Amino acid sequence: MRGHISLTAARGIGAEEFLMALCADLAQWEDGLPYKDWRTLSADGGTVSAHANWAMYGVHGEWVYVLEDWGMATWYTSFRKVEGVAPYPDEEVLCLTMNSHCPPSLLVHAPGDSDDRHAEFGETTGSGSALDEALRAAGAVLPRPDARDETAVARYEAESEALPRAVFAAVGSYTGLVIDQGAVEAGDLPLAVLHGVT
Repeated sequence: MRGHISLTAARGIGAEEFLMALCADLAQWEDGLPYKDWRTLSADGGTVSAHANWAMYGVHGEWVYVLEDWGMATWYTSFRKVEGVAPYPDEEVLCLTMNSHCPPSLLVHAPGDSDDRHAEFGETTGSGSALDEALRAAGAVLPRPDARDETAVARYEAESEALPRAVFAAVGSYTGLVIDQGAVEAGDLPLAVLHGVT
């Protein structure tokens, strides 16, 4: 899995429970296949739907995380539509959805207070939270240029290309979440087949 990766991280909920909320295929999940072996499911004539999203997941500290490269995050497409996906009061969810098919890329922070905060990449959530401070510290906040200033617009567009890396760094700083990039690129993390709402 490389590039255009969406991340959903949650704490206060176990991996199995979180994957169930995302409508994971539990029979497949119990098989424990690594992501790189996802083709064996479709090659064997399994029951995996054409509408399923292939993901990898892991746990680091108190956070469970899901990585997807189909253009969006399943949690983002589901959390307002499917009961049990939005976090309960003792849970927190952070979602970076690339929205490749329908920009812009978004950060959604649902800290478990029955509210969720959205920000386009390059902005803060506006809540004054520790996450907003981490976004600023990582250089993930860019002031919007005056549309009439072509030089400022060109600079903003050039700087925007580095935003995904900066936003991921900010989330890592905020959560303490560490994900082995080599394992992600090799597909060595466990596979989850998600049937969430798209």
